[in-house]
Amino acid sequence: MKICIFGAGAIGGYMGAKLAQAGADVSLVARGPHLAAMQADGLTLIEEGADPVTVTVRASSDPADLGPQDYVVVTLKAHSVPPVVPLMAPLIGPDTTIVSGVNGVPWWYFHKIGGPLEGTRLASVDPGDAQWDGFGPDRVLGCVVYPAAEVPTPGTIRHIEGNRFSLGEPDGSKSDRALALSKLLTSAGLKAPVRPKLRDEIWVKLCGNLSFNPISALTGATLDVLCTDADSRPVARAMMSEAQTIAEMLGVKFPIDVDRRLDGGAAVGAHRTSMLQDLDAGRPMEIDALVGSVQELGRLTDTPTPTIDVVLALVRLRGRVAGLYP
Repeated sequence: MKICIFGAGAIGGYMGAKLAQAGADVSLVARGPHLAAMQADGLTLIEEGADPVTVTVRASSDPADLGPQDYVVVTLKAHSVPPVVPLMAPLIGPDTTIVSGVNGVPWWYFHKIGGPLEGTRLASVDPGDAQWDGFGPDRVLGCVVYPAAEVPTPGTIRHIEGNRFSLGEPDGSKSDRALALSKLLTSAGLKAPVRPKLRDEIWVKLCGNLSFNPISALTGATLDVLCTDADSRPVARAMMSEAQTIAEMLGVKFPIDVDRRLDGGAAVGAHRTSMLQDLDAGRPMEIDALVGSVQELGRLTDTPTPTIDVVLALVRLRGRVAGLYP
């Protein structure tokens, strides 16, 4: 079984290192100094309570070097995927599965969902239908990514917490391809449950990303502050509540209420969200997939999103002023 990680940064590198340690036939697509370090010296994984482990990996910036794969796991930021779909063509054979491990509302969300919105395409996360037409939704296997990791130096991955990659077919079935990938990831020491209702997990994670990320980018606050501050907590709560109303109209069931989700965010501590980190580092901000997509779903379901609309407008302007959002 051949598996390629496309976008082997922190999360993709973590998965790739674990698979390589387990002897899987894994290859990585990366670029820049991180790629050069992996090609020269291997990929080093640092996990708490264990000595660093360096593995030899096949890594390239050119997918044509790697050839067709059984699975291509996409772990790029959402806005980075549509432009590179044509570059991924050499990785895709007749039976290749695209594993979408990208934050936010996935581009395939309305594939095999049934009902009046079946087949709806989301411009906020797949402009020009690049992925829908380039990959085809029948290839996709959903994935909700939970680990936290970082790249402290090129060629090195530091695992911070979490090891779960929840998998799910758009139609909720426990397919052979989902079960086979789950078995492979589990053999590498990762958790990879196959969920019949992956969209429920997507929304639980999304509600946090939707609110915590833009508020932190606008204020500079860490999670413990923005989830407890008397001014910011009500804003985050309103955004989550608006999103939950949309999700429930789409058939999603939430295992926890909004206040428990906020309390869980506070418990994480002084964490800087990915959007705040991107802003500080001068990297493009993942605004549309995390926030704009929920506004788009509000329009599709005729659900008002007044708080989301205001925060989205402000964080888009923040991104444009910083030159990090088109």
